[in-house]
Amino acid sequence: MPDGSMARVPNLPQSGPNLGAAQRSQIGSAWAGSGADYDAVRPHYPGWCVSWLLGSEPGRRVVEVGAGTGLFTRDLVAAGHRVVAVDPSESMLEVLREQVPGVEQALVGTGESTGLDAGADADAGADVDAGSTTDAVVAAQAWHWVDPVAAGTEAARLTSGSANPVLGLVWNQLDVQVPWVHRLARIMHAGDVHRDAEVAAQAGPLWRIDEVREDHWTQELSVEQVFDLTRTRAYWLRSNQKTRERVESNLRWYLHEHLGHQPGARIELPYRTLAMRNVRV
Repeated sequence: MPDGSMARVPNLPQSGPNLGAAQRSQIGSAWAGSGADYDAVRPHYPGWCVSWLLGSEPGRRVVEVGAGTGLFTRDLVAAGHRVVAVDPSESMLEVLREQVPGVEQALVGTGESTGLDAGADADAGADVDAGSTTDAVVAAQAWHWVDPVAAGTEAARLTSGSANPVLGLVWNQLDVQVPWVHRLARIMHAGDVHRDAEVAAQAGPLWRIDEVREDHWTQELSVEQVFDLTRTRAYWLRSNQKTRERVESNLRWYLHEHLGHQPGARIELPYRTLAMRNVRV
């Protein structure tokens, strides 16, 4: 690793991409058919995330939007929660169903329109069935793919019968404040940025940020797995063969020639986890 690799990069962008509905749909569809590859190399989440977002008591009914292959779903289920996983990609959900047999349901849908019933209507004075009431909506590595106001409204609808509803948001991002990772992310066209918490957690007028937590950690990957990680990114998946070859050529130069990693070498890849717990206004 070059000297000074842990120095911080100044003036990083403080907000995510500003995408319209058509762009979100187009980019989000890039992962169709890539579920197994995604699951193999994308990072898991620090052990504190579930209890910090939802509390230490098990048994909450949680709707996870943008659940993907279940990288966060398995943590929710392992913590004893009853989880309904929602994702627009059937191929992602196929992997989730195989990897997380304890999930309550795995359904095709979006954060803006899950297709789920809200359960008992507390506003109408109905008796709330604790078994059918959604207590929390969570999104791991997915909130930037939704319309935050529409998805926030949907989350509020789903949790309308809960006494203490939570909207929990969490991201794993390459720690692009580390200079060599910043350059790697640019070569990969990873799009990872350090979002300002209040920008990242926009969820419309029905929710407010209760607390924010940040963590820095590393994932160990082989050099070859860094290439695999690149192939799970939306930019690569949506690119033509010529663009893919250019990205991989640049990546070979950077990892092998510039950084000096030999084939089969193991790399400690720095990540940053950003988590936000939102409560109803």
